[in-house]
Amino acid sequence: MNGQEIVKYKILIVDDVAKNIQLVANFLTKAGYQINFALDGPSALEHANRDKFDLIILDIMMPGMDGFEVCRKLKENMVTTDVPVIFLTAKTDDISIARGFEAGGVDYIAKPFNPAELLARVKTHIRLRQREVELTNLNRTKDVFLSIIGHDLKTPVANIVSLGEILNNNLADISEGEKTELINDMVESGRQGLWLLENLLSWTRIQTGKIPYNPQELILHEVIEKNISFIAPVALRKSIQTQSDCDKNLKVNTDVNILNTILRNLLSNAIKFTPVDGEVWLKANKEANGEILVYVTDNGVGIDKQRLDSLFKTIGQVSTLGTQNEKGSGLGLALVNDLVNIIGARIEVESEPGIGSTFKLYLKEE
Repeated sequence: MNGQEIVKYKILIVDDVAKNIQLVANFLTKAGYQINFALDGPSALEHANRDKFDLIILDIMMPGMDGFEVCRKLKENMVTTDVPVIFLTAKTDDISIARGFEAGGVDYIAKPFNPAELLARVKTHIRLRQREVELTNLNRTKDVFLSIIGHDLKTPVANIVSLGEILNNNLADISEGEKTELINDMVESGRQGLWLLENLLSWTRIQTGKIPYNPQELILHEVIEKNISFIAPVALRKSIQTQSDCDKNLKVNTDVNILNTILRNLLSNAIKFTPVDGEVWLKANKEANGEILVYVTDNGVGIDKQRLDSLFKTIGQVSTLGTQNEKGSGLGLALVNDLVNIIGARIEVESEPGIGSTFKLYLKEE
């Protein structure tokens, strides 16, 4: 599984005559669309507010609340305002057509309709809607990208420059011990900047649908040891002990680059929220149902219950400071969640404030 499934666009048909709905639904279902229906205006508004539709096909002449009013209410609601509405009606005089567009409709089709025309217009408006969504997402991606570059990435780069200038301007007066400390600080700032940049590029590729997925058979023990070694310098600076435990014969079939990014983010997050002299474990075992469970456990500060639901959705928000006031971009766990979906895995978290946290990654066996 690579997370890219065939999309079935969802259409809501609104008409007070069931036969009319059935007729339209038959044509659209055969064309591959997923259909829902409503027999009156209030039901249509309830459906649209509860579920996400790509298009609404709306009759005008309905008892109680006519199609014009339904359309106006849809456009007034932030949840449904961007959903395109096509009027499909026998009311085709010039005044009604004008009222339909004024209410917010994007098209107007007369009954009895031509099936080929209906399908063509539906396809066109869904395609336009998808392009609009893509442009919105690209703009949002650009804004987050620029925000992180302008704020979070600027900090480690500025630190490197500042520390380099201190060394360059005071080289003869600085002791060997001070030089070593300044160089270590430069290396750490460089590591932070590089790690943030790698995360940012991975997230951007996901948003634009350009991240590659190349599954292969992996010896899980080797992947775990590599990631423990990668994160070891960061842990050492906080005197945090890292441990690993995995059967050397355990194998998984997944993308090694994506799995590395997931594990490094989970390890980095655990170290960030674990105090000096704490412990972080990265372990794996095979579950009774055949799944491979990889989990990262720490004895850090833990997570409040009210934060757990939004833990993987913090893109663009200010992240919580670590136990030594380590800053972050709010990107890591949201990136983990996206990558987990791409490789067809799942992730869970258990945490208790003051005790620590465990992030559980469930992978499929080879």
